[in-house]
Amino acid sequence: MRVNKSALTIGAAFVTAMLLASGIAGAIVHGSASVPTHDPLAAARAATARYHTLSVAQGNGYTILKDTAGIACIDNPGVGAMGVHYVSGTLVNSGQVDPAKPQALVYEPAENGQLHLVALEYVVFQQQWDAQHHSLPTLFGQSFMLTPDGNRFGLPAFYSLHAWTWKNNPTGMFSMWNPSVHCDAASAWAAPHPDAPATPATPADSDETPNHRHLGGPAPQPEARK
Repeated sequence: MRVNKSALTIGAAFVTAMLLASGIAGAIVHGSASVPTHDPLAAARAATARYHTLSVAQGNGYTILKDTAGIACIDNPGVGAMGVHYVSGTLVNSGQVDPAKPQALVYEPAENGQLHLVALEYVVFQQQWDAQHHSLPTLFGQSFMLTPDGNRFGLPAFYSLHAWTWKNNPTGMFSMWNPSVHCDAASAWAAPHPDAPATPATPADSDETPNHRHLGGPAPQPEARK
C-alpha cells in the first residue's frame, strides 16, 4: 500500500492548526489569555469606570469646580456643552499626564437629579509644563489646547484635553464641546426630585447650585440661557 506523503503532511498541519485554535479559544474563554486591543483609551476607561459613582470620585479627592461666578455646568449655546467638572487638585498640581489619572472628571446632569460621567479631562498648568518641556503636552496622539490667563475660572494659563470616553461626541472624541451634552437639567441636579434614587450623584452636605453659562467671553443675557 502506497502512502501519499503530501496528503499526510497537509492533514497533520491542518490538525495542528485546529488544535492550536481550539487551545487559544479555550484560554480566552477561561481568562488565561487576552485579546490584543488597539484602543488607546482602553486603559483610561478601565481606570475611571469606578467614577460613575460620584462618591468614589469624591473619596479619591475630586471636588466640584465652579467659575468665578459660581457656575458649574459649562455650556456653549449653539455649539454644545462640557458639563459639571470634578477636579483633583493633587493631580493638577502634579504636572503629570497619565491616561489612568485624569485631572478632571466631567459629568452631565440628568433630569432625575443624578450626574452621569461622560468625559475625562487632562490638565496641566502652562508655566509648570513649559518649565520642563519644549513642546505641548500630548496624549492619545492629540495635542493639548491652551486656555490663557484671564479665563472664567480665574486660573493661571493651562493646557487641557477632553476625552469623551463615556459618551459619544458627534464632533470627535477629543473635541472640547459635545452637542449631545446639555446643561438643561443643572437645576434638577441642584434640587433632585424626591423620588430620585438615593445615589451619590448629589454631593452631601452641599449648597452647590450648578447653574450654567457660556465658557469664555461675557456672560449671555438671560434670554440666552437654556
